[in-house]
Amino acid sequence: MEAKANGSKEEQLHQSIDGPTNPMVTPLLTDLYQFTMAYAYWKAGKHLERAVFDLFFRKNPFGGEYTVFAGLEECIRFIANFKLTEEEISFLRSSLPPNCEDGFFNYLRGLDCSDVEVYAIPEGSVVFPKIPLLRVGGPIAVVQLLETPFVNLVNYASLVATNAARHRFVAGKSKMLLEFGLRRAQGPDGGISASKYCYMGGFDATSNVAAGRLFGIPLRGTHSHAFVSSFMSLDEIVDKSIRSSDGSSICEDFVSLVQTWLSKIQWTNSLHGIFGETNQSELAAFISYALAFPTSFLALVDTYDVMKSGIPNFCAVALALADLGYKAVGIRLDSGDLAYLSSESRKFFCAIEKEFGVPGFGTMNVTASNDLNEETLDALNKQGHEVDAYGIGTYLVTCYAQAALGCVFKLVEINNQPRIKLSEDVSKVSIPCKKRCYRLYGREGYPLVDIMTGENEPPPKAAERILCRHPFNESKRAYVVPQHVEELLNCYWPGDSGKARVELPPLKEIRDRCMQQLDQMRPDHMRRLNPTPYKVSVSAKLYDFIHFLWLNEAPVGELQ
Repeated sequence: MEAKANGSKEEQLHQSIDGPTNPMVTPLLTDLYQFTMAYAYWKAGKHLERAVFDLFFRKNPFGGEYTVFAGLEECIRFIANFKLTEEEISFLRSSLPPNCEDGFFNYLRGLDCSDVEVYAIPEGSVVFPKIPLLRVGGPIAVVQLLETPFVNLVNYASLVATNAARHRFVAGKSKMLLEFGLRRAQGPDGGISASKYCYMGGFDATSNVAAGRLFGIPLRGTHSHAFVSSFMSLDEIVDKSIRSSDGSSICEDFVSLVQTWLSKIQWTNSLHGIFGETNQSELAAFISYALAFPTSFLALVDTYDVMKSGIPNFCAVALALADLGYKAVGIRLDSGDLAYLSSESRKFFCAIEKEFGVPGFGTMNVTASNDLNEETLDALNKQGHEVDAYGIGTYLVTCYAQAALGCVFKLVEINNQPRIKLSEDVSKVSIPCKKRCYRLYGREGYPLVDIMTGENEPPPKAAERILCRHPFNESKRAYVVPQHVEELLNCYWPGDSGKARVELPPLKEIRDRCMQQLDQMRPDHMRRLNPTPYKVSVSAKLYDFIHFLWLNEAPVGELQ
């Protein structure tokens, strides 16, 4: 593409990419040592040397054997708009040691990411340790400046998307999952990010209005205990009229209609003795909410007593609405024994349907909340319950079971020369050189193994046998004859290489990809307890090269 005279190459090629969702994501959202290294590179004349870094993680979170990759879009938005302002450069000048030369700050003024290339696994993919999620290449100084923001943008996003996927797996496909975590999230950005990536990981809706506007996520929410307890009596309801759903008539006294139904329920043979006098202030709250939202009436029924007040009051209002052509949505349980209460509520609804002949009343939606997590959902499944939807907050968005994913950003090549990072802990030894990554699928359609090869190695082919080796354990190896081969890394930011760029898909497509990827995984990799580890391997040629470079770089000891 031709460069125009009225802007940088980056501006010309990528005008359509918006900036990061969070305006705090700027080039200064980094660790100081990234700028001190950038100065040292510049001072040594190394700042333009071509380097390749891999962003990856070493261990799957939550004791599981898979991770959902998220955060790529925000990384691309960041580099598409990477530019230091004069105010930011002035701040850096005051923060770095006074001996830093003016030439370095002039260099920063012209810095952008037009000479950077980013290859990445598609967002929403199921990923595994050691495999590069992103491969970032370009002048070493600018790529070094991308390390902290990239790791920051991927770490939490992937962690909370994985947490959401795990909740979806336990809940099952038929249940609706609602993210209710905004008030407990770690600040505004934690709340916004959680809503986005929980939706990507399999949740259906959020209570977060800002996230709904920003990302088009469906919104859900009704009322709290405060709304119910704010009412004192039925006398507070001034306007008692409501128009029927088809608009053909007006009920002038909806309160009396509800009271009539409550009396009918109370004296029904099949329900006689279950409850006596219900809480009238609760009934007033339910009636008021139904008058405000007759097409979407859902009531929180545990403010006083679920079975003796909340459920009968709800049913009376729902039956009165049904008389006018409306269908109530259901109830929410926010405390108590959710398995028992949901089952008893369902029995009550079914009895109403049978007694009064109201079609569909027995299938009324039951939503449960109250500090739910993976373990709670699993326990409810084992006990048996009648919950249709879960509202999950604290344990989901705070990733209570694991604080961080632990992504790292490691140099694997400089000036076409492979580099390796050694450690006494073998799990921390990096896999050198610019690599290509593939997923090999078996006869049943499940992924069998991910394999990394050198950039110039011929790719694996379907129906051709290939030797897959563990990167560090020489005895772990296997021949694989894949039925299908998928290359994992795609170009999302070509820099000035002239390569085609993969467009960033909308969030709904990323969510769909995530669901499809999770469905493709073998069940034993997905189970909560003792999941089977997924195999990550290298080609025989890359294996030999890793160990050659390891021996070459490791110092030889001397015994006295």
